[in-house]
Formats: sequence, C-alpha cells, structure tokens
Amino acid sequence: MMTAKPVVPASFFGMVLGLVGLGDCWRVAAKAWGYSHAIDEAVMGVAFLVWLLLFVLYVGKWLWARDEAIAELNHPVQSCFIGLCGVATMLAAVAIAPPNASGLPVVLAVAGGVITLAYGVYFTARQWTGERELETASPAFYLPTVAGNFVSSFVASYFGYETLGQLFLGAGMFSWLALESLITHRLSFVKAMAPPLRPAMGIMLAPPVVGCLAYLFATGGVSGGKPDLFAQALLGYGLLQLALLLHLLPWIAKQPFGASYWAFSFGVTALAFDAIVFILRGQTGYIEWLAMGLFVLANLTMAILIVGTLWRLAQGKLQPPRLIARPA
Repeated sequence: MMTAKPVVPASFFGMVLGLVGLGDCWRVAAKAWGYSHAIDEAVMGVAFLVWLLLFVLYVGKWLWARDEAIAELNHPVQSCFIGLCGVATMLAAVAIAPPNASGLPVVLAVAGGVITLAYGVYFTARQWTGERELETASPAFYLPTVAGNFVSSFVASYFGYETLGQLFLGAGMFSWLALESLITHRLSFVKAMAPPLRPAMGIMLAPPVVGCLAYLFATGGVSGGKPDLFAQALLGYGLLQLALLLHLLPWIAKQPFGASYWAFSFGVTALAFDAIVFILRGQTGYIEWLAMGLFVLANLTMAILIVGTLWRLAQGKLQPPRLIARPA
C-alpha cells in the first residue's frame, strides 16, 4: 500500500519566518551582549533546512495534489498565506549569508522577492474586484503586501541595496496604512472570528515591528545613528500591539494548539530584534532592560512553539484538515 504524499499548507512557511527571526535575534544579541554565534548559526541552519523541506513539499503539492493547491489559492483566508512562500525564500537567503554577501543567497533573495511582489499584485488586484464578504477579512490580509514588502525592504538593504530597500519600505508602509482600518473595523464591528482563525491575531503585531526592522536597515542597519522619531514611534506601536495580544491571549487560546500559532512568531522575534538594534545604534536607558525582556519573551515564545509543534507532529495531528476532502 502506497503512503500518501504530504500536502503542506502555505501557512507552514510561517515557521521559517519565526526561526529566522529567532536567529536574527541571536545574531544581534551576540554583538550587543557578547553571546556565542554558535546559537544563531545553529538556529539559522535549522531555519534553512525547514524552508528547503517546505518549499519542496509545497511545489510538490502542485504536482500530486493540484486540486488542493488550487482550492487554497481560491480560499478567502488561506490564499493570504501563499505570499509567505516568497517571503520565506528571501529569509532563507538571510539565514545562510552575512550582510552584503553575493552569489547563491542573492539569487534566492531575488527569486523570493519576485515571487512575493508578483503574488502581492495578483492577490490585491483580485481583492479589488469586489464580491468579498467582510467577515472573510482577517489579519492574514497583511501578509501578501505588507509583510511581503517590508521583508523585501529588509532583505534588499541587508544585501547592500538600500535604495531598493527604501522603495519596498514605501510599498509596505502604505499598504499597511490602507489595510489597518479595514482589519480593525472587521475585528471590532463584525461577528467575532471563529476559534480556528483566532491565532491569526498574532499577525497584528508584525506590521509595526517588521516595518521598524525594514526602516532601521534602510537607514543604516545596525551601524546607523541613534534611532530617530519614526523608528521610536514604530516600536511604540509594536509594544501597544503586544499588550493587546497578551490581553486577548485567553480568548485566542480557546483554539487548541496547532501550527496556526506560529502567526505570533515573526512579530515577537522582530520586536526583540528591533530593541536590540536600538542598543547597537547607541540608544541607552530604558531600552537596555526592555530589549533583554523582549529577548527572553521571544525565546520563550519560540520554545513553546517548537516543542508544541514537535509534540503535535509526533501525534500525527500537525496537518490541518484538507480543503478538499479525500475520497473514501
């Protein structure tokens, strides 16, 4: 009897975002506090292998489960996560390369950027044709254009193309502002999201802190001057979002643990990363204890996600239900 081939949802690419985010935290922590680089190298190595596995399985899904892949593409919520394919590819390039590297990492970064931009345009243009129910809107709407362009900005600047990074920063920033009122209106005045969708609330933390990350790298990276007013404002809004999510956590946690909780990973790690970069850029005072607290929170969050994921995988319950039921 042949074993069924795995059908991986695009949302699993969120694991790569969280793992690279954790690796980035340890990279800058090594510079700020003298920690060993062995930890960030190990985390980045795992992140790259996870990306490679998921990328192969996702491409394979279009070969051996094409109906499922098309159903995901047409789904009002799950289609948002397809944009993570390109985002994760760009971050995989960061995982295996130092700043200003060339060669294979740049090829991966460019390929991921092209995929991200193309899907962001396709996704948004399709939304603009209308015929959508407001209840289908969720924080996942941020992924194709907001997260996609902010990560493109960060990665372009990381590899030495700051001017290009600034263009992507603008694309991400104004996409975020355009969607922010839509998402908050849906969350506030429309029927509450069903429990299976609630972990996606973790994405609410990502726009300000990933935007801050992109802005910092588009304006000098870890060696730039002291963070300016705009960077401080983005960090402040990120901290507000963190407080809101912590308050909502009991409501969100009515959904049993699953891979969907990785929606929290990139925002939490990016918030810690931003605060540590503030230190590297010369800021002192409150940021020193705040950065350490956020770094601990990021590591604790990631530990819970990793252990929980391995536990569900061992139980054979990590895979969510397929969008198209298999024949009996």
